[in-house]
Amino acid sequence: MFASLRETARIKQWIKNLFVFAPLVFSHGLFSVEPCSRAFAAFFIFCLFSSSVYFLNDVVDIERDRLHPQKCRRPLPSGRLSIRAALVASCTLLCLAILLSLVVFDIRFLAIGLTYIAINVAYSFRLKSVVLLDGMSIAAGFVLRAFAGAFAIGAMMSDWLYLCALLISLFLAFCKRRHELALLEEAAANHRGILEDYPIQFLDQLISILTAATLVCYSLYTLDREVTQPLRFGGGLKLTIPFVIYGLLRYQFLVHRRQEGGNPTDLLLRDKPLMVNFALWLVFVLCIIYS
Repeated sequence: MFASLRETARIKQWIKNLFVFAPLVFSHGLFSVEPCSRAFAAFFIFCLFSSSVYFLNDVVDIERDRLHPQKCRRPLPSGRLSIRAALVASCTLLCLAILLSLVVFDIRFLAIGLTYIAINVAYSFRLKSVVLLDGMSIAAGFVLRAFAGAFAIGAMMSDWLYLCALLISLFLAFCKRRHELALLEEAAANHRGILEDYPIQFLDQLISILTAATLVCYSLYTLDREVTQPLRFGGGLKLTIPFVIYGLLRYQFLVHRRQEGGNPTDLLLRDKPLMVNFALWLVFVLCIIYS
């Protein structure tokens, strides 16, 4: 059972919670002990929050997942894990996350965490069936992670960081919808009814708009004098734009030509060009900000 619980907790998906560290990196606090330790605490607490949601979401989607060629192998739809055990695990992780939020931080951090839970519960029961709001609900989870990271270190949430987090998460959410449509084809509506309202042409338009918006937003951020002026080599931030261009275009290539994108975390960890590109972008950003 432990292996099934661990699989349903989706530990690999914890990489999404790295959004918590974004305010730490861009506020020049990465090598300060106290902000760094508080950011790690926020990361761990959001891992508990997110795994709690995964258990609940798999319970709600158990019948739909049995119709999916890949998700049917998950512990719940395959019968390796009982609904009762999943609900107990979900409640346990949620209670632990609430307790740690109050002990390490305070009620304000807990409010962010509970807002994240509320949005995901609403998504599991209703919003996943509402066109456009399903993708925006997923994006809200990423933005809340970034807000939690900013609050944890006592920093203000940057407007640029907010916009970039929102746009890139919307991009990933609608790429995921496109992957589901391409993978399931005629059976797509049986797995997720909302897919009937998402023609591939419409999703392609959304993805193109979000790709352009993300690139423009990030580029303006790297050229903003308020951002670059305090940095010794602030002008070098614009050198990271090509990495963002390549990452967005590479991801679209994988979605359109190789029918991937259903799981952004697995795709990032599996595709070597994406991994190398992300690593180079991170190295450039860290060198420029912390030189």
